[in-house]
Formats: sequence, C-alpha cells, structure tokens
Amino acid sequence: MNVLIRPIAALVSLTITLAVSATSWHDDSHYVALGPRTGYYIVRPGSSLSDQLGLDAAPTVDTADPFRHGYGADALAFRFNRAGILSAPPAYIAQATPNQFYIQRLGSFIRGQSRLPDAKAFFGQPQRIERRPDGFIAYYAIQVYNPFEDLGGGRK
Repeated sequence: MNVLIRPIAALVSLTITLAVSATSWHDDSHYVALGPRTGYYIVRPGSSLSDQLGLDAAPTVDTADPFRHGYGADALAFRFNRAGILSAPPAYIAQATPNQFYIQRLGSFIRGQSRLPDAKAFFGQPQRIERRPDGFIAYYAIQVYNPFEDLGGGRK
C-alpha cells in the first residue's frame, strides 16, 4: 500500500505545480476598437489569439533569453490583400507593455483603405513579408529592452 502512495503523491504534486505555472502566465491579448474601420490588436507571442490571426512568423525575440541580456524585439503586423490594401486590423505583438508611440500610429490605419506605402511612411521597409493565398503580411521588428531580464555582464 505504501509503495503506491508515494508515486501517487508525487504525481499529484507535479500536476498541481504544472497547473499553477501554466496559469501564472496571463494572456491579455485583445482587440482595441477605435471606430468602425479603425482599431488594432495587442497580442502576446504564442498566445491563442496570435495563432488565430496567423501571426506565427512575427520577428519577435524574447527578452528573457539569457544571451540577449534583456534586449529583444516586439513586432507590428499588417495584413494586406492581393491589391495591397489593409484587409484586417494591424497587430502589435508585444512581450510586455506596448509602446505608446507605435499604438498611436496603429490607430491611424483604416481597414479597406490604408495601403503598404502608408505603413512604409511610418515604419520604413518591412523586415519580413509573409506571402499568403489571400495577400501578404508585412512585419516590422521593434527593438525593446527589459532591464528586469538583464541578469549578467555588468559590474557587481
């Protein structure tokens, strides 16, 4: 009987630990509506909303990578149809708090009217373009720094 209790207790303990750690990551991905054809998504990398929007190719770099010392990259994503017209709200793929500078600019894009040259006027040349059957997604990388993730390389 004792032989069975220990493995079961260990399994229960492991299950509880994994459940707590899985729920500690808060996914606050959401859509911000500004008007009938204006708005944007705030999306966490790897979130269910990110998967639903098909933003897996976003050029994000995790600031928690120990070799990057707190430096990483968020991304902006713009989905255009074959004619080069914005077909879905833009998305800000952010690891932490989104930068207000970029949020204000995302709010100026109008679905069905804004074009790739409009995005280029604000953000320059896209770092990555992902071709899709219905058009393409233009990605822009945003360099970010999280001092709380910088754990090495400095003086003591």
